Amino acid sequence: HMDIEALKKLNKNKKLVKKLAKKYDAFLASESLIKQIPRILGPGLNKAGKFPSLLTHNENMVAKVDEVKSTIKFQMKKVLCLAVAVGHVKMTDDELVYNIH
Repeated sequence: HMDIEALKKLNKNKKLVKKLAKKYDAFLASESLIKQIPRILGPGLNKAGKFPSLLTHNENMVAKVDEVKSTIKFQMKKVLCLAVAVGHVKMTDDELVYNIH
Protein backbone atom coordinates (compact mmCIF):
# COMPACT_ATOMS: atom_id res chain seq x y z
CA HIS A 1 0.00 0.00 0.00
CA MET A 2 1.35 3.40 -1.02
CA ASP A 3 -0.46 6.68 -0.63
CA ILE A 4 -0.04 9.79 -2.76
CA GLU A 5 2.66 11.18 -0.44
CA ALA A 6 4.77 8.02 -0.73
CA LEU A 7 4.48 8.19 -4.52
CA LYS A 8 5.49 11.86 -4.52
CA LYS A 9 8.68 10.92 -2.65
CA LEU A 10 9.74 8.92 -5.72
CA ASN A 11 9.51 12.24 -7.60
CA LYS A 12 10.01 10.84 -11.13
CA ASN A 13 13.33 9.31 -10.03
CA LYS A 14 13.81 6.79 -12.83
CA LYS A 15 15.91 4.40 -10.74
CA LEU A 16 13.43 4.31 -7.86
CA VAL A 17 10.43 3.88 -10.18
CA LYS A 18 12.22 1.09 -12.04
CA LYS A 19 13.07 -0.58 -8.72
CA LEU A 20 9.40 -0.33 -7.67
CA ALA A 21 8.28 -1.85 -10.99
CA LYS A 22 10.71 -4.77 -10.59
CA LYS A 23 9.65 -5.42 -7.01
CA TYR A 24 5.97 -6.08 -7.84
CA ASP A 25 4.20 -8.06 -10.56
CA ALA A 26 1.22 -5.71 -10.84
CA PHE A 27 -0.32 -2.58 -9.37
CA LEU A 28 -3.86 -1.50 -8.49
CA ALA A 29 -4.92 2.12 -8.05
CA SER A 30 -8.09 4.06 -7.27
CA GLU A 31 -9.70 6.35 -9.86
CA SER A 32 -8.42 9.51 -8.18
CA LEU A 33 -4.87 8.17 -7.94
CA ILE A 34 -4.59 6.50 -11.35
CA LYS A 35 -4.99 9.86 -13.13
CA GLN A 36 -2.08 11.36 -11.17
CA ILE A 37 0.40 8.49 -11.56
CA PRO A 38 1.91 9.57 -14.91
CA ARG A 39 2.45 13.09 -13.56
CA ILE A 40 3.97 11.89 -10.28
CA LEU A 41 6.06 8.93 -11.46
CA GLY A 42 6.70 9.72 -15.11
CA PRO A 43 6.61 6.99 -17.76
CA GLY A 44 8.55 4.37 -15.73
CA LEU A 45 5.69 2.01 -14.82
CA ASN A 46 4.22 2.25 -18.30
CA LYS A 47 7.56 1.42 -19.92
CA ALA A 48 7.87 -1.62 -17.65
CA GLY A 49 4.39 -2.73 -18.77
CA LYS A 50 3.07 -2.38 -15.24
CA PHE A 51 0.76 0.61 -15.35
CA PRO A 52 -1.79 0.11 -12.54
CA SER A 53 -5.15 -1.54 -13.12
CA LEU A 54 -8.16 0.46 -11.98
CA LEU A 55 -9.75 -0.60 -8.69
CA THR A 56 -13.06 1.18 -8.13
CA HIS A 57 -14.59 1.59 -4.67
CA ASN A 58 -17.42 -0.86 -5.36
CA GLU A 59 -15.13 -3.66 -6.62
CA ASN A 60 -14.11 -6.62 -4.50
CA MET A 61 -10.35 -6.30 -3.99
CA VAL A 62 -9.76 -10.07 -3.72
CA ALA A 63 -11.64 -10.66 -6.99
CA LYS A 64 -9.69 -7.85 -8.69
CA VAL A 65 -6.37 -9.30 -7.50
CA ASP A 66 -7.40 -12.73 -8.86
CA GLU A 67 -8.36 -11.10 -12.17
CA VAL A 68 -4.99 -9.33 -12.42
CA LYS A 69 -3.15 -12.56 -11.52
CA SER A 70 -4.92 -14.40 -14.35
CA THR A 71 -4.12 -11.69 -16.91
CA ILE A 72 -1.13 -12.01 -19.20
CA LYS A 73 0.38 -8.88 -20.73
CA PHE A 74 2.62 -8.88 -23.77
CA GLN A 75 4.92 -6.08 -24.86
CA MET A 76 5.54 -6.47 -28.56
CA LYS A 77 8.21 -4.31 -30.10
CA LYS A 78 8.76 -5.29 -33.73
CA VAL A 79 6.46 -8.11 -34.82
CA LEU A 80 2.83 -7.24 -34.15
CA CYS A 81 1.63 -10.81 -34.49
CA LEU A 82 1.04 -13.41 -31.81
CA ALA A 83 0.27 -17.11 -32.27
CA VAL A 84 -1.32 -19.10 -29.46
CA ALA A 85 -2.31 -22.78 -29.38
CA VAL A 86 -5.99 -23.15 -28.49
CA GLY A 87 -6.31 -26.91 -28.78
CA HIS A 88 -5.17 -30.02 -30.61
CA VAL A 89 -6.38 -32.05 -33.60
CA LYS A 90 -8.35 -34.57 -31.51
CA MET A 91 -10.57 -31.89 -29.95
CA THR A 92 -14.15 -31.36 -31.11
CA ASP A 93 -15.32 -28.09 -32.63
CA ASP A 94 -17.21 -27.29 -29.42
CA GLU A 95 -14.10 -27.84 -27.28
CA LEU A 96 -12.10 -25.50 -29.51
CA VAL A 97 -14.81 -22.84 -29.39
CA TYR A 98 -14.90 -23.17 -25.58
CA ASN A 99 -11.12 -22.66 -25.38
CA ILE A 100 -11.24 -19.58 -27.60
CA HIS A 101 -13.97 -17.92 -25.55
